[in-house]
Amino acid sequence: MNKILACIDTRGNTDAVIDWATWAAVRLECPLEFLHVLERHPEVAAVTDFSGAIGVDAQESLLKELSGQDEQRSVAMREAGRELLSHARSRAAAAGAQHLDARLRHGDFIDTAIELQGEADLFVLGEHHHASAQDRIRSEHHLERVIRGVSSSVLVATAETFEAPQRVVVAFDGSPGARKALARLAQHPLVSGLPVLVAMVAPDTTLARQQLKEAQDALQAAGVAAETELVAGEPQQVLPELVKRQAPTLLIMGAFGHSRLRQLLVGSTTTTLLRVSDVPVLILR
Repeated sequence: MNKILACIDTRGNTDAVIDWATWAAVRLECPLEFLHVLERHPEVAAVTDFSGAIGVDAQESLLKELSGQDEQRSVAMREAGRELLSHARSRAAAAGAQHLDARLRHGDFIDTAIELQGEADLFVLGEHHHASAQDRIRSEHHLERVIRGVSSSVLVATAETFEAPQRVVVAFDGSPGARKALARLAQHPLVSGLPVLVAMVAPDTTLARQQLKEAQDALQAAGVAAETELVAGEPQQVLPELVKRQAPTLLIMGAFGHSRLRQLLVGSTTTTLLRVSDVPVLILR
């Protein structure tokens, strides 16, 4: 693995993102880099067109004042970004992570993530449940675009605190893609040694039970302690409750195939599960 790239900001669950990234870096024994992107938001952009509204002299004076305020704001944001990255490195180091780095970038967050995807095999981001409506929309937009845009696995911290998982829940639908995800999971060092619950959301049929038994047998043949559970309903409704009963855990979903789970993850309702889940979600590629 090249490295883990943890994308941090100033939202309420930033420390949880740092802790999850650190946990992954320690288990994988790989470098960890923290990324903070300074984006220019339209709501704080300086107004630059006052023609016809005020006199020429007043316009020039106001533009200079706004320009000075904008520069002060930029300086303050850069300093806050450096302090945030320093905090992240210190927290990660105290938890045992090594080979730490940090990067402060200007520009669009999504463009930056896509640009850097070749450097990292795992992105770690946060979902902030208690954000304001505007911040939540922006956060969900970022999450969905990152999941769609990068080819790396993505781990989303969905709570404001970190608790090391004691088991893994895998969302399984019986498709070839889901089987491929299971095969990769069985060899993935991030969850090595953790017991696995293979959860299938489907009607209780002979085929469904057979598919679950085959999944369990495949994991056990690879040396993974595995159990299964079959539950009816819609994934975004029943999975969060099922997973919550297993806490502390990590929900894993493979980004393969075209099933209802695939549509949930990379379709228009990508953020539905992330919004309602109380446990972190790893989208495995």
